Amino acid sequence: MSTHAKRERLLLADLLESSGPAAATLCGDWTTRDLAAHVVVRERRADAAGGILLGALKPRLERVQAEFAEKPYEELIQLIRTGPPRLSPYAIKQVDEAANTVEFFVHAEDVRRAQPDWTPRPLDRVFEDALWARLERAAKVLGRKAPQGLVLRRPDGQTAVARRGAPVVTVTGEPGELTLFAFGRQEVAQVDLEGEKEAVERVRSAPLGLPGA
Repeated sequence: MSTHAKRERLLLADLLESSGPAAATLCGDWTTRDLAAHVVVRERRADAAGGILLGALKPRLERVQAEFAEKPYEELIQLIRTGPPRLSPYAIKQVDEAANTVEFFVHAEDVRRAQPDWTPRPLDRVFEDALWARLERAAKVLGRKAPQGLVLRRPDGQTAVARRGAPVVTVTGEPGELTLFAFGRQEVAQVDLEGEKEAVERVRSAPLGLPGA
């Protein structure tokens, strides 16, 4: 049976291919070519990928990523589809599932929702639950830069505290939409926000998420 990570990997590759190398994404000024290079470097060049989290390694990451971005676009897409090399930690199914399910889901939406005619993608309940489980575990890390209290809530009432504090903003939505919100894609996440008006506006523009994600 295909894992969530494998399914999202193939979907991301298909979206990047159909969009072409010059399409916009939600990753700042990155084009689809830049995003494809990021994905490949992240799982194939551990010597450079550390720059995603470590500032001291960022110049090396940028240099290596720029080199990969010069490769033929079709080659980048194929490298994403085929996955990491055999000796990479990402080649282990459990690691791939843990590290890439959310990564590929968010980046697939980075491609989809950067287009003016995007529509919500329906997700099955099993996948929604998988996203929620990961969001619960990572909520405090993702929300560490929230300017005040931040609570994520599913429509069924399940909650995850992303940041303790006052005033509190409660963000309600399906797990996929909450994941996008918590990863800094607040503008496109289809969620409802409750709280003081000023607090809500601060959360909408807060630098949520992880570096390079």
